[in-house]
Amino acid sequence: MSDEIESLAGWRSQKSDKGPCTKSTARWVILGRHRRDLTMLARVWSATPLGVEAVQVGVEVDLGGGLPQTTIVGLPDAAVQESRERVKAAIKNSGYAVPMRKVTINLAPADIRKEGPAFDLPIAVGILGASRQVNQEMLGEYLFTGELSLDGSLQPVAGVLPMALRAQALGMKGIILPEANAPEAAIIPGLSVYGLKNLAQVGDFLAHPHRFTPLKLDANDLLHSFQGNELEAGLDLAEVKGQNLARRSLEIAAAGGHNLLLVGPPGSGKTMLARRLPSILPPLDFAEALEVTKIYSVSGLLQNRGRLVSRRPFRSPHHSASGPALVGGGSYPRPGEISLAHAGILYLDELTEFRREVLEFLRQPLEDGKVTISRTRMALEFPARFTLVASTNPCPCGFYGDTLVACRCSPQQREKYWNRLSGPLLDRIDLQVAVARLKPEEMNIRISVQAESSAVVRARVTHARQRQKERLQGEKVYCNAQMTARHLREHIVLEDSSRQLLEAAVRRLGLSARGLDRVLKVARTIADLAEETHIKTPHVAEAIQYRALDRMH
Repeated sequence: MSDEIESLAGWRSQKSDKGPCTKSTARWVILGRHRRDLTMLARVWSATPLGVEAVQVGVEVDLGGGLPQTTIVGLPDAAVQESRERVKAAIKNSGYAVPMRKVTINLAPADIRKEGPAFDLPIAVGILGASRQVNQEMLGEYLFTGELSLDGSLQPVAGVLPMALRAQALGMKGIILPEANAPEAAIIPGLSVYGLKNLAQVGDFLAHPHRFTPLKLDANDLLHSFQGNELEAGLDLAEVKGQNLARRSLEIAAAGGHNLLLVGPPGSGKTMLARRLPSILPPLDFAEALEVTKIYSVSGLLQNRGRLVSRRPFRSPHHSASGPALVGGGSYPRPGEISLAHAGILYLDELTEFRREVLEFLRQPLEDGKVTISRTRMALEFPARFTLVASTNPCPCGFYGDTLVACRCSPQQREKYWNRLSGPLLDRIDLQVAVARLKPEEMNIRISVQAESSAVVRARVTHARQRQKERLQGEKVYCNAQMTARHLREHIVLEDSSRQLLEAAVRRLGLSARGLDRVLKVARTIADLAEETHIKTPHVAEAIQYRALDRMH
């Protein structure tokens, strides 16, 4: 280097008008050039969940001159900041060298908050790529995600399904992730999924990709293979004695996706009936199952990784739940109970015990089938197309209208009790059913009247849903309850007698325009269960009787 220093010193002395250049100055110039030559940069692609979707994140790693230190920028949270120590230990314990350089890691785009340990693997791969310890050529062709243990092993992370969908949408060759997450990502058709055990195996894959075989699953076969176990043990409608009207309302609610309110005294079987509703729900199709699985994936609640959620959700939050717990929220919004109940049932037991302001949060999602949570930096949309099922007592003492026990409540107390539920909320409940307690002779265990089982009812419900799908094909509408005003105009034709009956019901019950539309939707479902193409007067009459509690208070 001495010859280079002397040559540079002489050249700079001739060109400079500030006097001769010393050898010391020339040495610093050459060392700076060498540092620039040694500066290395690598970019690895990853993703982070945002709502129920995922956004692409570029993990840029720069190895520069200076004292050894690691800096992470790009709006990382505490878990991402802590990855510095996990990644260093994992690199060392996997047989690689930790670069004794200044390491700068940028997570782009910088205006989206990055959280969780899923960036451990892309950061580690980026450091190894920048230091030329792994093959850099394929870093831009795959999406990397996974948490690293100190020994270099890969641990599963949440939100893998939306990440896999994002990798497919970006046209990437595949996704590299922990072995435990591989079946979840392999649900996506056409995407090469490589589930690896540790960081050393990731380095081997980048050097010799032809030695590894991607995991392949048939999503449709996977969905149907688990739908045979839909019925929960011990929860069958055959065990319900009497309650013919309530049983019928459950069948209509399941067939059309209609909201249901059960009102009756303690011990009348409201909760028992509601908890048997999932046993007669139709199976999820692939599109619905994928939506539900995405929600549970980003929430970290996916119990069986590699399986589509094939059972319709049944969520039953306690009446002490807050508004954000129901609709979702937090500084970094997460799905709430109504999104976790998407395509399934949200059951609110003791409805009048919920705070009124909390119940008001449900009004907009019940209409739109989604909820938008706005924050300063972002506005996230979560799907919330659920069926609301609720139960409550008719009064504070619980025995108003009961034939066996006299009610002790005054009219003022009953009115105050029902004022906990707003009129607009009740207006959005399609089926309002009074559930009476069984008479002593109906409870006699020696009387063996075999009621229809859940399997029999479910077959009718599934057939009715199929008729609705065929009628509403291409509308992104799955059942009658989701029909809009346009769908009502196109698919509902009434007889003159049916119109007259509806007009009388509007005058007598004081139905709103929304309430009238819901009566028509219920009538359409009743006709589907009867396998009728057109709505007839008996269908409308039965639908109207389920609005009898509209003015109970």
